[in-house]
Amino acid sequence: MKLIYKLFKQNPNSHEGIVTVTSGIVIIANVIMAVLTVTVGALTGSVAIISAGINKFTDVISAVLTLAGAKLAKKRPDAEHPFGYGRAEYLAALLIAVIILVTGGELLIDSIKLIFGTQELKLSYTAFAVLLITAVINYLLGIYAVKMGKKADSEALIGVGTDSRSDFFASVVILASTLIFLLTGVSVDDYAGVIVALFIIKAGYEILRDTLADLLGPKGEHKLASKIFKEIESTPGIISADDMRLHNYGPESWTGSVNVEVDDSKTVGEAYEVIHALQERIVKKYNVSMVIGIYAVDNGQSKIKELRKKIAEFVKDRKYIKNFHAAYVSENDKKIYCYFTVGFDFTDKAALEKEFSEYIAALYPKYNLELTIENEYV
Repeated sequence: MKLIYKLFKQNPNSHEGIVTVTSGIVIIANVIMAVLTVTVGALTGSVAIISAGINKFTDVISAVLTLAGAKLAKKRPDAEHPFGYGRAEYLAALLIAVIILVTGGELLIDSIKLIFGTQELKLSYTAFAVLLITAVINYLLGIYAVKMGKKADSEALIGVGTDSRSDFFASVVILASTLIFLLTGVSVDDYAGVIVALFIIKAGYEILRDTLADLLGPKGEHKLASKIFKEIESTPGIISADDMRLHNYGPESWTGSVNVEVDDSKTVGEAYEVIHALQERIVKKYNVSMVIGIYAVDNGQSKIKELRKKIAEFVKDRKYIKNFHAAYVSENDKKIYCYFTVGFDFTDKAALEKEFSEYIAALYPKYNLELTIENEYV
């Protein structure tokens, strides 16, 4: 593999390098399989085999689009696209899904029509052997492309691999129908064509579903978020971190925001030094540009400790509250501040605010409550 990366002049550890080399291998393999399969299909008169061959040509187009998307994604940010072109890969994956769905739909219609018609098959064991070889290649190619797609965090490349794995199962169906014909003389080729088309449509749907999730804005990546949380909370001078949001602008482009609690005895200058150094570390370690908001908390004040204890008791029996933070008592304007984080499945925020307001009013009748309820984004 190192030799292949050298031939392509790519770095085996970079996103672009992995996508470029893997796409190149997929293109070459699929061109060979497409030519072989279509040739066998034309010689034998099998609609199922021809369908598989046509689908291989769409796989070539998919790999080319993946490669083009990866190249465009590396384009430098500009005034019109300040966050870069990273989402070009998602657009490539979207186009791949549409091509696969259209191809699968057309093949399905053609196969159904042939069920009610007649066709003459000329299948042989030589054709069976060719189909067996392409099935094995499809299987290995699918595993390889998905593995490399996950390594490079490339949805388009994962889509190509998913399609290849789907092609393997379609190949198994064709092999079974071919064997049935060779052993019994009974043709089930039309029905095999229908099944192959359904496999193709399924693969297209899965790619479309996952790609739309990325374009609409998925929940922040959990592993990445956990690492950043640990980085923040291990920083001297920071008490805790909450309200993290991560925004994806491509496989290697993230921005985010988070709120942190700091001791209110620190000056603005002291807090700035801690936050600035933290932001620099997050960019270098995780390639995430993070905006950090600050909550001032007096952890040494007995009233704050008592307040946190009372809030914890309230939260303990309400599992829909993920956590609370930024609990603060302002003696100047007689206000208690607090933030709750809840899951997206919890919708009655008004009822929660009313319930908690009454709870705090009973404990601290001379204070007004400022409660903020936010969803858990990461």
